[in-house]
Amino acid sequence: MSRRVVRQSKFRHVFGQAAKADQAYEDIRVSKVTWDSSFCAVNPKFLAIIVEAGGGGAFIVLPLAKTGRVDKNYPLVTGHTAPILDIDWCPHNDNVIASASDDTTIMVWQIPDYTPVRNITEPIITLEGHSKRVGILSWHPTARNVLLSAGGDNVIIIWNVGTGEVLLSLDDMHPDIIHSVCWNNNGSLLATTCKDKTLRIIDPRKGQVVAERFAAHEGMRPMRAVFTRQGHIFTTGFTRMSQRELGLWDPNNFEEPVALQEMDTSNGVLLPFYDPDSSIVYLCGKGDSSIRYFEITDEPPYVHYLNTFSSKEPQRGMGFMPKRGLDVSKCEIARFYKLHERKCEPIVMTVPRKSDLFQDDLYPDTPGPEPALEADEWLSGQDAEPVLISLKDGYVPPKHRELRVTKRNILDVRPPSGPRRSQSASDAPLSQHTLETLLEEIKALRERVQAQEERITALENMLCELVDGTD
Repeated sequence: MSRRVVRQSKFRHVFGQAAKADQAYEDIRVSKVTWDSSFCAVNPKFLAIIVEAGGGGAFIVLPLAKTGRVDKNYPLVTGHTAPILDIDWCPHNDNVIASASDDTTIMVWQIPDYTPVRNITEPIITLEGHSKRVGILSWHPTARNVLLSAGGDNVIIIWNVGTGEVLLSLDDMHPDIIHSVCWNNNGSLLATTCKDKTLRIIDPRKGQVVAERFAAHEGMRPMRAVFTRQGHIFTTGFTRMSQRELGLWDPNNFEEPVALQEMDTSNGVLLPFYDPDSSIVYLCGKGDSSIRYFEITDEPPYVHYLNTFSSKEPQRGMGFMPKRGLDVSKCEIARFYKLHERKCEPIVMTVPRKSDLFQDDLYPDTPGPEPALEADEWLSGQDAEPVLISLKDGYVPPKHRELRVTKRNILDVRPPSGPRRSQSASDAPLSQHTLETLLEEIKALRERVQAQEERITALENMLCELVDGTD
């Protein structure tokens, strides 16, 4: 009699648990826009959710600790003239978020650490370059202030948010609507899926499609793709019979899939959330009431089903916390923020362990908030792996960091200096750009002080006149 050998994996017993009722965010009118984005973005400081808003688009930003019922007059971030379709937090600054809208613009916002008293209506910068609605946003994983947007005009634009310039425009690669865009680990390649059923691997700086696969999934419904840690592509899509399907592909040999599995006959698009530290991919279907998760390994069948977290209510959208925002003391390896019609509910994925000590096998060093490159270094052809941090003592978000936007001279095309040497703050020379910024700030402050002094003098004169009048 043959015995079935159970595959060894430290993630075999991962289980999901919804947070208690008092840990949810209640009374939020989640957007009803029919668009296949997650409608939610989260980082170690804030939770952002696209909400219903009259006369334009808006999203709400809540500090993570502000659970419970949300006041109906809580300030929103408003500025778009049409519904917002996607939002994404900057990985290198927890106070900066970008929003993309049906009004063809992208806006980048600075969110204060304190709760604002009124709506935030002034973005740091508005990026205009698409001719149709913008439905996809993705920040570069390692280069500072580099943001990708994809629009209904079938164009991908890569921006330098710090200057407002277009770094690259990829406008002749997709003949139809782009369904998803994903950077690889160091931001040197993109994986895109399109309505023409083609999965493409693109080198954005060369402006070339380096590999492509037609009909990775044969169905006509939208497909999604993400890069894995090993450089493979994980995809979700539909069969010709409209069954949901997942696939794993090797870009060096796109002819045959590494793995292909049929799932079920639901019609909701499966949104994949991939964790490179554990090589687990979580599949959240729009309109589903479950999260399925799989471990991707190097041995057959390569994509191993782990478990399913099920709940009663369907999800409208889903936020995925970066690794540095998790509670390592509770062996938490993932946290989702599930959107219902009127609330947002955290769901925690945990590996059961008896020990209270730090589990270093669950938490390898993970990408931190420091960028590895500047925008012009990346554009000139440099690549760098993410700057990693240890989670041994937990992650403490840094204090409020401001994003400065400078309109520098676009005609100044001096090449960036060679590879950056790591310097301590004390021996790093101040760049010309930094000096100019500081001088401008000092000048602005002096003007403000002068204006205040003039105002004080005017008020004093008025007071003297009033006192003389009463005498």
